[in-house]
Amino acid sequence: MGKQLNNRTVAVILSNEIGYERIAMACSASFAQLFGCSPERIEDLKTVVSEAAINAMEHGNNGHTDARVIVYMNCRDGAIHVSVIDEGDGIKELPPNPDTERIIDELDPPTGFGVFLINQLADKVEYNQMTDEGHAVTMAINMK
Repeated sequence: MGKQLNNRTVAVILSNEIGYERIAMACSASFAQLFGCSPERIEDLKTVVSEAAINAMEHGNNGHTDARVIVYMNCRDGAIHVSVIDEGDGIKELPPNPDTERIIDELDPPTGFGVFLINQLADKVEYNQMTDEGHAVTMAINMK
C-alpha cells in the first residue's frame, strides 16, 4: 500500500463505477466534520472529491470496470488534503475553462466543468502527480 495511514488519515478504495464517488463524498464530509471543518468548506470538499473521483473513473481509468480509484484524505496544517488516484497516465492537457452560462442554458456540454469546479473550490490543486499507485490529483481545502 502506498501512503502511510495514521489517526489523521483515511483511505477509501472505490470500484471504477459511476455512483461510487458518492461513497468518497460522504466519507470526506464525515472526515472533515471530525476535525471541525466549517459546513461551507465541507460542501466545497464534497464537490471537489466527487468531481475528481468521477474524472478518475471516466478519464483516468477510461471506464474500465476492473480498475480502481483510491481517495486519501489527511487533516494537517488547518486543511483537508486529498489525493485521488487512478490507474491512468495523467492529464495530457487541461481543458479550457468552460462557458458556464452556455452550460447552464444547455447550449454546451459540461466538458471540463469538473476541473473548473475543482480549480474554483480548492485552495490548492496539483495535477499529474505520479505515484506508485498511479496518477494522482492532489487538492487542499482550508478548513475555515
